[in-house]
Amino acid sequence: MKRDEPGPSPAPVDLRLGARLAELRAEHGWSLGELAERSGVSRSTLSRAERAETSPTASLLNRLCAVYGRTMSQLLSEIEAAPAPVVRAADQPVWEDRASGFVRRSVSPPHGGLRGELVEGRLAAGADIAYDRPPVPGLEQHIWVLEGALTVTDRDVEHRLGGGDCLRLRVWGPTRFRCPGPEDVRYVLAVVRP
Repeated sequence: MKRDEPGPSPAPVDLRLGARLAELRAEHGWSLGELAERSGVSRSTLSRAERAETSPTASLLNRLCAVYGRTMSQLLSEIEAAPAPVVRAADQPVWEDRASGFVRRSVSPPHGGLRGELVEGRLAAGADIAYDRPPVPGLEQHIWVLEGALTVTDRDVEHRLGGGDCLRLRVWGPTRFRCPGPEDVRYVLAVVRP
């Protein structure tokens, strides 16, 4: 592609997400530099995400969620229509981090008056996602593996999970989700805000 040729148009979800990220920063009265300092993400990366020039990764969104005191599901629900009491399968928001091989379906998105949510996660064999901090300190998580194998590291403790296993924890520090393979892993993540 030549320099003067426009790139592909951003996906609608990336446009809404970028606009919401810009709104959150403005609500806090922070410059890009201040947000970069608080999140540990470069100004240029933040600017590109806000302008939807790039689709943010799961790790980037996690860092921003930590700064804004939100779960990833809360942030993603803010760019969708108000959630209904019944969430039909066809209406469950799906977000993909192509760089890491992570697909996230918000089965039961955040809803006013409720503290819990359900997420279906899929990781490709070999995928490895590290989060340097929880989006909300003390966040309660229940990770139930439906198919495949998943290794979850909570701070320095590694938990190896197979089909049917469930890990329960409160997240206070770094976590890492790895799919050792050979198959992809599919799991349910139940999240309860403190």
